[in-house]
Amino acid sequence: MGGGVCIFENNLTNRNSNAEEIKGRLKSGNACYHSVQNLLSSRLLSKNLKIKLYRTVILPVVLYGCETYSLTMWEERKLRVFENRVLRRIFGPRRDDVTGEWRRLHNEELNDLYTLPNFMREIKSRRMRWAGHVTRIGEKRRCIGFWWGNRRERDHWGDLGVDRRIILERISRR
Repeated sequence: MGGGVCIFENNLTNRNSNAEEIKGRLKSGNACYHSVQNLLSSRLLSKNLKIKLYRTVILPVVLYGCETYSLTMWEERKLRVFENRVLRRIFGPRRDDVTGEWRRLHNEELNDLYTLPNFMREIKSRRMRWAGHVTRIGEKRRCIGFWWGNRRERDHWGDLGVDRRIILERISRR
């Protein structure tokens, strides 16, 4: 990718697009998912153990470097679809009370069963944690500021209270 900045091995382009990075993360997440899908659908393992497996094996692979993601609605949807697929494997099908047939869980039912933070909450949490690290690093390395969103809009200088876009860069004097 030409014209990009590489931060923690994540490529940020000058258009603030992470589509290729997210696509690669989802591809790696799929590889992890397929390597453990038999464990996730096993009846021998408890739901809690399956969720721990998901949060320790699959989730870190997909969310690596998510602090630098600037997500579009389409990319958020892709992440939600991936997460729901994994959760459907963990919680399995349900028998319908009326017809007695097996059916897939609906998204609302998955959200009720999975009480831990979903992908989007996790990404927002990691962004805010990263913003705190950036501000503390500034005290030691003479960081003079950072910005949110579009670089041409100077109204977002150092605005940590707004969770609109991800921090793009840290500006430092040498």
